[in-house]
Amino acid sequence: MGGFAAVVLAGGAARRMGGADKAAIPVAGQSMLTRVLAAVHDADPQVVVGRVPPDLPVQVASTSEEPRGGGPVAATAAGLALVPQDVSFTALLAADLPLLTGEAIDVLRLTVESAPLEGAVYRDAEGRRQALCGVWRTSALREAVGKLAEERGGLHGASMRALLEHLRFIEVSWRRPGPPPWFDCDTDDDLRTAEEWAR
Repeated sequence: MGGFAAVVLAGGAARRMGGADKAAIPVAGQSMLTRVLAAVHDADPQVVVGRVPPDLPVQVASTSEEPRGGGPVAATAAGLALVPQDVSFTALLAADLPLLTGEAIDVLRLTVESAPLEGAVYRDAEGRRQALCGVWRTSALREAVGKLAEERGGLHGASMRALLEHLRFIEVSWRRPGPPPWFDCDTDDDLRTAEEWAR
């Protein structure tokens, strides 16, 4: 066992942004998807679940949940299907995290590797868990997805909250200088804030 993979969820309707392809929206001159992939540049494989733009500057494996629109857990399962069984750790990330950095990923990885835990996710300044900004033991994440699918008879529409009920993890606060790596862009205001931070 060994290695590190990344599964980046790039689906979603972005209803609060007029249905835009959020992952392709630029922040400080780079698409949000490109910025997230740069934070996990050492991951192998890098799997994108959802639309991959033809001009993406890095090579990734791509897939999508079937049927499309199944939600984040169904997308997670689709991404994990492309992660080899012998990969020890997997970052599970949303594609709309333009302030994510390699340092922030390292903090999560070290947390999981050094404790008897199955994962670590960031917690925001208001104490909310950022379920799609975390690093997991791949086998535990795969097992949790399987348990939830068995419970529900499928994963379509399953919530991340339901998935996390099957996992032992720690919530990590970002206490270092710089913008919060868990900051996601759900609105145009969020995008403007990210632009200011990223300058």
